[in-house]
Amino acid sequence: MSLPFTLRPYQQEAVDATLAHFRKKNDPAVIVLPTGAGKSLVIAELARLARKKIMVLTHVKELVEQNHAKYESYGLTGGIFSAGLSRKEQQHQVTFASVQSVNASLDKFSDEYSLLIVDECHRVSDNDESQYNKIFSQLKQHNPSLKILGLTATPYRLGIGWIYQFHYRGYARSENLKPFKRCIYELPLSYMIRNHYLTEPVMEDATIAQYDFSVLQQNSFGGYSEQDLNQLLSKHQRVTRSIIEQVVERSEQRKGVMIFAATVDHAKEIFGYLPAESAALITGDTPLVERDRLIKQFKNRDIKFLVNVSVLTTGFDAPHVDLIAILRPTQSVSLYQQIVGRGLRLAPDKKDCLVIDYAGNSFNLHHPEVGEKRPAPDTEPVQVFCPSCGFANIFWGKTDAEGKVTEHYGRRCQGLLEDDSGQMQTEQCDYRFRFKDCPHCNAENDIAARKCHQCHEAIIDPDDQLKDALKLKNAMVLRCSGLSLSTKESKLLVTYHGEEGEELKESFDFSKPAAKKRFNQIFGRRVANSQAPQLLESIEQALAYESLLTAPDFVIARQQKHFWSVKERIFDYQGRYRKANQLA
Repeated sequence: MSLPFTLRPYQQEAVDATLAHFRKKNDPAVIVLPTGAGKSLVIAELARLARKKIMVLTHVKELVEQNHAKYESYGLTGGIFSAGLSRKEQQHQVTFASVQSVNASLDKFSDEYSLLIVDECHRVSDNDESQYNKIFSQLKQHNPSLKILGLTATPYRLGIGWIYQFHYRGYARSENLKPFKRCIYELPLSYMIRNHYLTEPVMEDATIAQYDFSVLQQNSFGGYSEQDLNQLLSKHQRVTRSIIEQVVERSEQRKGVMIFAATVDHAKEIFGYLPAESAALITGDTPLVERDRLIKQFKNRDIKFLVNVSVLTTGFDAPHVDLIAILRPTQSVSLYQQIVGRGLRLAPDKKDCLVIDYAGNSFNLHHPEVGEKRPAPDTEPVQVFCPSCGFANIFWGKTDAEGKVTEHYGRRCQGLLEDDSGQMQTEQCDYRFRFKDCPHCNAENDIAARKCHQCHEAIIDPDDQLKDALKLKNAMVLRCSGLSLSTKESKLLVTYHGEEGEELKESFDFSKPAAKKRFNQIFGRRVANSQAPQLLESIEQALAYESLLTAPDFVIARQQKHFWSVKERIFDYQGRYRKANQLA
């Protein structure tokens, strides 16, 4: 049969990776393809090759319709199960369905499905009571060997983390179980742009006043509350007006403009500054019929400006868009790429897409996703090699003017170990860049651990340690801003410096093996922020590494008769107490 489409090389690679994976195992798998890579063609090809009953599941009717249309372009017939499309068909080998409609009719799905494909699978959570997981359970009741494949451009969600555990290139994304076991294929956005599968983005920082969202407190998901955003934005209405005036001016030679707002109130304000006859506003509260009408007008170029709040970042296809204005903050590289991706699809007479960031997000479009919320505005993804296995980790970090990593926030190496035959295992490298020692067995644990992974004894929480010490009259808690070394005969003296000039001292007698071993456990292991651990055999060698030794965040000492005796050193502290030289 003559096929209407020829798969691009990377699309064929994604299909081949899927077939190879499911021939060997049934582990739920993920394919990561950037916006505009043609996931619907990959889905259509997999559905065409299937010999048994399969379901393609997604969360919006537009994608149900789009995926179904691509499949039927092969001259094949598939069913649609979506209340939004007024069709509930199950008799075909391939069914394209919306998650809401299937979840509302679970008892109707008693056939044996061999494969379930989930488009935009980053929406799948680890909550057993979610709509997705209820569907998974229902289908697995009739086929325990059900194969589940997810496709997404963003395999990471703030507050939840990575949606898969292991990557085919040999690294772990999480120590915990995830909805999907493995990423089996991934294509970076830079590849798509470099090979002209997507339009070249022209990135610009705003030349007029920007919003300063850095003053807001992030929530546990790495975002900001709508109330806090509205309070800040209400104080900067002149800024918003001047931004929109510039957007309108810069759009004179542009065909389609998408504006991403921070909140509904913000979007309404933006909409009020745009020419009413050529603008539309879509929020989560926009009725579906009205939303469809506005999107159709925009795609037909009857209107030029489309303002939205978190509803058009996925599943929206308007290739003529050639100006993206970002007026909302995000701590996710993936979401940032999704937003920009709305303007990168190819279209006739489209040379590039202008992207203007008015929110100070400061992301490089080609940065990889890190998998954690951004710890500070001046951080960026940095590469950190593991001293144990050599794996090149990507963490949030800081660099100097020459690009050298000066600080990073990684905890554990993400590399996977190989067995004797060179095959990649699912055992993660156990090297930790940040850790706390178990007081019972000296095993290294994650800085948030409450129980030792090795001896299973309880580990005292640093906040509790500090709280208890602060209550004692004979205890001193020093907020450590640095350390220095000096010598006295065979002893190495370590002086801890407080932010207000106070000091604590302790000594290590290098003539005694136990003391030298203890110094290396505390400091040698953490040389250069644990990037270059050393076994320091002599006082001279320790002095040579003085500038690379990591100082603790807090030092706790107890008063003896005539001196203070150091009892605890707290490294890599994350808690409610202020560290040295931090604002309250």
